[in-house]
Amino acid sequence: MTEPALPGRRERKKAATRKLISDTATALFFERGFDNVSIREIADQADVSPTTVFAHFPQKEALVFDEDEEQRERLVAAVRDRAAGTTITDAIHAYYLAGILESREEHSDGGRKFMEFLDRTPALADYAARMWTRHEHALGEAIAADFGLDAPSPEIRAYARFVLQIQLLAITDDDPETVLEAAFRVLTAGWASYADGR
Repeated sequence: MTEPALPGRRERKKAATRKLISDTATALFFERGFDNVSIREIADQADVSPTTVFAHFPQKEALVFDEDEEQRERLVAAVRDRAAGTTITDAIHAYYLAGILESREEHSDGGRKFMEFLDRTPALADYAARMWTRHEHALGEAIAADFGLDAPSPEIRAYARFVLQIQLLAITDDDPETVLEAAFRVLTAGWASYADGR
């Protein structure tokens, strides 16, 4: 098996610029509020042009979320690379739980501040939810491939939608672990009946 090619200098520079813009924007938003910061101010602070900002981020809300592609890949990998004998539902449950625990243990203060920031900024909270549920197609495709299907069935599409909503419900609750346990208990029986019938 060949190793994946490392990104070239141009790709590394592009990724670094994207991260700089996002980090700069997030710091300014935290300091002054999302609605009180302009794209030009972000560009000036990051020492790039407004055109460069929009080349990396099509809208202002996207500036806060620079890891969308990585999140999608990690979610798909949780299904695709799960251990033998592990169900899809258990793999996603474990993936969500690990993310919550990591956020709590390693980034508790920053994570809490970020969630509070989202709560104070409805446009960003709405964008975050829409961004996360955009992964529905990729997750559905990964599950369909696992079953040897060419495309997701209606059941798989519904499952992908439901399982993504569970994560959104959990991260906005004061007790995310309990919410995860409850939601996956509800989901497991119905999904098992579909999977067992394949």
